[in-house]
This record gives sequence, C-alpha cells and structure tokens, in this order.
Amino acid sequence: MTVRLLTNIGRLWTGSDVCSNAAILLHNDRIAWVGRAADLPQSVPGVVDDIVDVDHVENLGGALVTPGLIDAHSHPVYAGNRWAEMAMRSGGSSYSTITAAGGGIGSTVTVTRGTDPWTLCDSVRKRLREWLLSGTTTVEAKTGYHLTRDGELSDVRMLRELEKEPNMPRIHATFLAAHVVPPEYFGRQRDYVEAVGAWCGDAAAAGADSVDVYCDEGHFTTDEARWVLASGRNVGLLPRIHAGVNSRNGAVQLAAEVGCSSADLLHYTSEEDLAALARYGVPAVICPGTALQHHSRPPVRRMIDAGIPIALGTDHNPGHCGITSMSLVIALAVTAFGMSVAEALRAATLGSASALNAPDRGVLAPGRLADIVQWDADHEGAFAWAFGLKPRRVWRGGQPVQ
Repeated sequence: MTVRLLTNIGRLWTGSDVCSNAAILLHNDRIAWVGRAADLPQSVPGVVDDIVDVDHVENLGGALVTPGLIDAHSHPVYAGNRWAEMAMRSGGSSYSTITAAGGGIGSTVTVTRGTDPWTLCDSVRKRLREWLLSGTTTVEAKTGYHLTRDGELSDVRMLRELEKEPNMPRIHATFLAAHVVPPEYFGRQRDYVEAVGAWCGDAAAAGADSVDVYCDEGHFTTDEARWVLASGRNVGLLPRIHAGVNSRNGAVQLAAEVGCSSADLLHYTSEEDLAALARYGVPAVICPGTALQHHSRPPVRRMIDAGIPIALGTDHNPGHCGITSMSLVIALAVTAFGMSVAEALRAATLGSASALNAPDRGVLAPGRLADIVQWDADHEGAFAWAFGLKPRRVWRGGQPVQ
C-alpha cells in the first residue's frame, strides 16, 4: 500500500473545477481525496509514505496542477521520415507528384517493413517517452505502416509491451490495417478489405482496443469502412474513423450511422455532418497540427455550439505532423480554432478520455487514476501563451516519472 500526499498546490484545475491552496491524497495508483488543503481529512487509508510539497513557482503565485493530458489520435509506429516530402509539399508539389517521386504513405510502409523489430521498437519507445515527458499520460496509438497481418499484430503487441515498461504513458492501441491498400494488393482492394476484417479478431486477441479506417478518396469507401468497422465491433473493438480529411465522401455520416467512438480530423464537414454528429453524440477528435498543414479550419466553434463532444489529438505521423506535445496542441486549438483555454484543456483531458472510452482518467476526482501534471506556470492561461508549456513534474498512477 502506497499513500502519497501532494500539498501546497497553488492552483488546481481538476477538469470540473478550480481550487486554490489545494491538496491531493493518492492511494496506490488512484486518487483518494482532492480539495482545499485546509479541508484535508484527518484519517487517511494507511500511513502516508511520501509528502510532496508542490512548491510555488519562482516569481509566480503558485504551481498549476492538472490531470495528465490525453492524446486521442496519433500514429507513432513507423520507421524513417518523410522530411523531403514535407519540403516538396510546402513548395506546392501535388500529392501525385510526391507519390511519383517515391513519397506518400507507401514509402513509410516500405521503410517500416524493412526495419528490424528491435530498431522499430526502440524508435517507438523514444517517441512515447517524449509524450510522457511533455505531460501526456495517455496516448491513443495506431498501427498502419506494416499493412500485413503479422506486421500489424506485431505492432499491437509491441505497444502493449511498451506500456508495461517504466516511465511510459498509458496506451490505447488502435488497429489501423485499413490505412491504405498495400502494393501487393494492387487491383484487389476488395480482397484486402475482407482480409483486414478477418484480422480484427486476432488484433483484439493481441491487445487492440479499437479499429480504425481511413475513409477517403484514394483510401477506402464508406461501404468498405462499414465492413471493417462491423468486423471489429463484432470482436469487441471500438470503431473509429478518419473522416472528412480531404473530401466530403460520407465518412462523417457513416460515423454517426454506426455509432463510432470518434470521428477524427474532420477538416471538411457540412452542416448535415455536424447535425449527424450532434444527434448521435459522436465525439469529434480535432488535430490542429495536421489541419493547419492542410490549410483547413474545422468548424470547432460550430461543433461546440451544436453540443458535439470535442477531443484533441496530435495526429503525430511521419508524413504531416511531428508534434508530441499536447500542450502545444492546446495552444494551437486556442489560437487557430477559437477555443477558450478552458475548452481546449477540457478537450485534451475529459474530452479525449470520453473519445477513448476511458472514464477512469481525464479528471482529478476520487477513484480516478492518479495521472497528474505540475506545470511551469501558476495559471492555465499559460497554455495559450507558451505554445508548448513545459511540465515541472509528472505522476503516472501516483508514481513520479523519472
């Protein structure tokens, strides 16, 4: 039994309230009590093993403490980089030109397939470590760069094993074999869709939490996505969808129809799309970094006004966005999409927890996981100022991250 007391917290943003001069009592990996330090209960569940004085920030009023941030959309399992492609795109090159030059998702698939498992695992480990050190305690991590049965299942198992290592974030593993059709299935897209549907049971057994489909022009149609999502749901995987990335092709309507756990990216959406998401309560996962790369502005304010739950993600991937800092994502959401700091911070905690169907995190309350961050600031407004606010200390499950 471990009991730890965090006290002398200048400003505590719990996810549902703000408290000054606060304290948090941790019991093993959970929060036992949270509130004003003056109201700390006299009896605690055991002997307090550790008292942490969350001291005042230099020249500021007091330290800011929040729940650990949650990234609701990322692609960290890959090898190599596509920086040359980024330079071409910034110079005005079209997708077809980039693909003809050897770029695109297929190039990452080639490099990832050719990388030995130990090297790949070490690269992913280092990336996930960056998330945790920047204050993100849970990461939704997708596969999708092997596009073979054995490769994709190996990626799921790797993510599950990395999660067990010390000083790693919690992982929500998403099976994204339906990312793009691999070269060996050229001209046989239907065969590949059926194969991916058949692999879903193995992915669930390997430890996947969700199944995702990239539903867009040049990827998979709504009918193909419906097949894969149904196959995943039948074996217990939560359905997700890359929707409204480059075109309006019915992906958002499909997300509402099948009751997806999230509809992600949403760079291009219609009023009918927004109405469908609101009607069925499907969370929208917004990834500001990639949206800005695509020169798009998802209608976040209209989503909020319509009552659509909002979550935030980095969309870290080798072809568009290298962000691993959710505090930077919060700043971009505020500056580019007109969210308030409170709305963006809530979307990066409670909102992302809801999109991942993880009610045990995202808020500092009794019974929830003790995933906690002390920031180098005395007020949450610093997220909008710093563009990548740094944490001073991070606790995952009540244990300090080294």
